[in-house]
Order: sequence, then structure tokens, then C-alpha cells
Amino acid sequence: MIPTKRRLSHVQGYLELGMVAEAADELGQISADDAQRTEVVVLRLAVLHEQQKWPLVRDLAAELVGRGVADAGIWIMWAYATRRAESIENAERILLEAERRHPADPTIQFNLGCYACQRGDLRAARRFVACATALDPKFSALAATDPDLGPLRDKEAADRQTNS
Repeated sequence: MIPTKRRLSHVQGYLELGMVAEAADELGQISADDAQRTEVVVLRLAVLHEQQKWPLVRDLAAELVGRGVADAGIWIMWAYATRRAESIENAERILLEAERRHPADPTIQFNLGCYACQRGDLRAARRFVACATALDPKFSALAATDPDLGPLRDKEAADRQTNS
């Protein structure tokens, strides 16, 4: 019998190689006694995310947050899956709580900017994106191409035209 720690290493390796089915198979071989360990559930979440099983990702991420997992990435996955399984409004509520717990996480700030932009609140979108880029400059390049921020880029382009 292969120890759970080694199986988890295999799962991570498969995920890094993009071998999602193999990662899922490896997870399926973990004993029932270990299946609910947090580190196992976190990897199950990653596999489900890669499989784009949004309702399952949403529920599992919510469970991990309920367990007190402090990783901001779990909150981000929860919101991402909620957006796809439910609505942008529900996803935004999750991220606003995540922001209170992880105020310096640039990905949370950026995603809040995307959600605000999609709701038509361009002022809030600009503020969140500016915060994200101040925390991590790589978000500047992402803001230039992210489809969710198209309305914000269009508004800024129109404003530049008007001021020319």
C-alpha cells in the first residue's frame, strides 16, 4: 500500500503535468480514513477545478473555508466557481469577505475589479484594479487584456479621445 503522503505527491505531479485524469485516479486510491484530511481535500479541489466542475468546486471550497483554511487562493476558487455555478453577485459577496481577511492579496483585488466592471461600476473597478497593480505590477498587463475589464478600457479610451 502506498502511503497517502506519496499519493499526494503523485497527484501534485500529475496536476503540474496537466494529467488531470491521472491525478483524479490517484486521489481515488487514497484510503477512506485519509480522504477527509485537509491536504487531501485541497488537492481534490484542485482536480475538480481543472475538471471545471463548478458546483463541486464551490461546495468544496466553502467547506475548506469553513474548516478555517487560511489560504486566500481557496477564497478565490470559491468565488470563481460560484460565479460560474450561480452568479457574479454571489461571487462578489464571497470576495468582499475574502478582502476583509486578505486585504493585501492582489488577485482578490483584481477579481473584485473585474466583478465591479461587469456590474457597470467603473469607478470601483478602477479602484480595485489600481490596488491590485500597486500590490503586484504584473496585474497591469493582465488588466490590459482581461475580457471582464473591457468596459473599463473602453471608457478610458473614450475619455482619452474626449480630452484630445
